[in-house]
Amino acid sequence: MPTFFIKTYGCQMNERDSEQVAYSLVARGYRRVASENEADVVLLNTCSVRDMAEQKALGKMGMLGRINRARPHVVFGFLGCMAQARGASLLREVPHLDLVVGTQKFHRVADYVDELVARKSSTARLLRAAESDQSFEDLRYTICDVAEEQGSQSTIREQTLRPRQPTAFVSIMQGCNMHCTFCIVPRTRGTERSRTVEEIVSEVRALVACGVKEVTLLGQIVNLYGRHEVTSAQPLNPSTSQRAGKSPFVQLLEAVHAIDGLERLRFTSPHPIGFRDDLIEAFAALPKLAEHIHLPLQSGSDRILKAMHRPYTAAKYRKLVDKIRAARPGIAITTDVIVGFPGETESDYQATRSLVEALDFDNAFVFRYSPRRETPAAEMPDQLPESMKEARNQDLLQVVNAAARRAHERLVGTRAEILCEGVSKTNAARLSGRTRTNKVVVFEAARERVGQIFDVAITRANGFSLYGTPVS
Repeated sequence: MPTFFIKTYGCQMNERDSEQVAYSLVARGYRRVASENEADVVLLNTCSVRDMAEQKALGKMGMLGRINRARPHVVFGFLGCMAQARGASLLREVPHLDLVVGTQKFHRVADYVDELVARKSSTARLLRAAESDQSFEDLRYTICDVAEEQGSQSTIREQTLRPRQPTAFVSIMQGCNMHCTFCIVPRTRGTERSRTVEEIVSEVRALVACGVKEVTLLGQIVNLYGRHEVTSAQPLNPSTSQRAGKSPFVQLLEAVHAIDGLERLRFTSPHPIGFRDDLIEAFAALPKLAEHIHLPLQSGSDRILKAMHRPYTAAKYRKLVDKIRAARPGIAITTDVIVGFPGETESDYQATRSLVEALDFDNAFVFRYSPRRETPAAEMPDQLPESMKEARNQDLLQVVNAAARRAHERLVGTRAEILCEGVSKTNAARLSGRTRTNKVVVFEAARERVGQIFDVAITRANGFSLYGTPVS
């Protein structure tokens, strides 16, 4: 039985794509292993959002060359966003690379792997039989598929679940049409296209039947789901009683929310421009919708937001946050912020810092601007030095970390409902789970608790984790 190993870089969508690939390989008789050193097939699912992610993947594949020298039959592949952006050039850069598959072809990976495994095995037999001095490199055979494929959004539908897995990601759409000037995603993921509500509901039902209690709906801009396929006056699912006028995304939330056995519902990542009133109202109307929203800000300067092609102002973003908090008191809001965007002045940065401080986010991801090839921002004048980006990054992280500590400390002495996800990543003797506000809680309990929902008394906060004791 051939074995395979997948390493994933980047976002939850990449994680979901990797699980689709794993499912298809297992269905072909492959066995998943935990280390590249045990594998006959090694796949890296890549990210292109920041240069560091690309460099990590390239560095990892370079290091894997030692496996190739010791075990030349092993198949090596790049999948995902970097594969889509760089295509066949990767085959020229990495001598032992066999496979490059883009973001719309994950469902074809198993076919390509089968072909490459068979060819490498056949080559090895021929070389042994002929006692040839030729090497695998002399007879190199590669596959590169980064072409667009119509309907690819409907191919991401199966995944491999571990025993008693309580959470799962569900992709509801692919691509993005917003064209933020810093972002390479429209190039790597293509244009917006959505799955049908029937496909999504069917997938969630199947996951719930396997014991999943919480699903997270995924999309590049998830709250713009269905806007090109249907109108708000045309319900996605005519058999339901959704009233006309609701956005396709809210109709989808209602349909998934109605699934018996589903306990929690999340989605990520939305865009402020897609937050209509009906979505805000959904947080008040749908009890399974968890009290957490990740709402990217990117900048608190209107001038920089305009340069980023983010079609809202700092004031509109702030008003949106106020409306969300009013609709669901106690909701946790996290965000993304980019510092050091081309032309960002000290005044622009201070506007961002002041807004982040005022909104008191539960947490935030702070990124230094990273130029991406073939994006408008990469060609803008007034690119900032790395030292300035780093200084602003560290300064804003202090603001964010202080707010996160306050958010955690407010929970000490309270009870929180958690979904136990498994063994703690930092202490194998403990379990961990997430609150409805998406905060990690670590506690001691029997392994039978994995997959269950129960209350925990929060006893202390430390860094970005909470600690507690299950309440009987």
